[in-house]
Amino acid sequence: MTTHTTRMLILGSGPAGLSAAIYGARAGLSPIVVQGIQPGGQLTTTTDVENYPGFREIIQGPWLMQEMQAQAEHVGTRMMWDTIVEVDLTRRPFRLVGDGGDIYEGDVLVIATGAQAKWLGLDSEEALKGKGVSACATCDGFFYRGKKVAVIGGGNTAVEEALYLTNHSPDVTLIHRRDSLRAEKILQERLHANERIRVIWNKEVESFVDGGGTSGLVALELRDTVTGELSRLDVEGGFVAIGHHPATELFRGHLELDSDHYIKVETGSTRTSVPGVFACGDVMDKVYRQAVTAAGTGCMAALDAERFLAEADFEKVAEAAE
Repeated sequence: MTTHTTRMLILGSGPAGLSAAIYGARAGLSPIVVQGIQPGGQLTTTTDVENYPGFREIIQGPWLMQEMQAQAEHVGTRMMWDTIVEVDLTRRPFRLVGDGGDIYEGDVLVIATGAQAKWLGLDSEEALKGKGVSACATCDGFFYRGKKVAVIGGGNTAVEEALYLTNHSPDVTLIHRRDSLRAEKILQERLHANERIRVIWNKEVESFVDGGGTSGLVALELRDTVTGELSRLDVEGGFVAIGHHPATELFRGHLELDSDHYIKVETGSTRTSVPGVFACGDVMDKVYRQAVTAAGTGCMAALDAERFLAEADFEKVAEAAE
């Protein structure tokens, strides 16, 4: 069992965590990044990335995260392959325990554990992820220009994704397993007013149909939730929009969370309910959920943390001088 100490401890190694590490390292804080269950975050499960600034050609998600990690390490970040299972935020330095028993202590803590899209859990869905099946219209909708697509879900996320996809597709179908939507009324009004969108009620996806070879998704097999009858809908893109799980289980009872279990931060900052603890990326952002916004809030978290440490150090010196 080893104890690792640092001025800045970062949980999560996606765009938010690694951006925080780059800024923290350049400020001389020698950050430690504990990579967690999914090193590199959600981008490691994404193939084509076309909306991250700075690259005129399509880049690969795993490559982008490798480059971010290499940059963070180059400026002085230590990467740790571990998963945190226990936290103590009642005193500084904050104390965290890895699943192998190692102790991590940090004068400040940056939480960048992210969020995971909820999936339907079908084998056919897993097989076709990135081959016609997606959980992010903003990320992938551009690849379906002029193609027929479907969105699965009935809440705000599903309606927003369907509306967004009309920027690219003339034929968008929203599939919902009930006979009414849970989305806000204003969103429903926009949905029903859009001629490019039709809604199929009381249907759930039985399977995603693979066309074989390089064709990827070609159709959805649907089951009627009332009669059980099966039907087929030909589509080239299927967007699962049934919500997200923020990775905050570890912090319940330790930090203030909102009603959807995202970490609450002060407006315009990354400060949480515990002084010295900062949150960035998808773990606190349920609106934008983009790699570039995650990276931006990672930068904010590092700057907030650096300012917090400077103030704490000043107070310590002032107290010693009295």
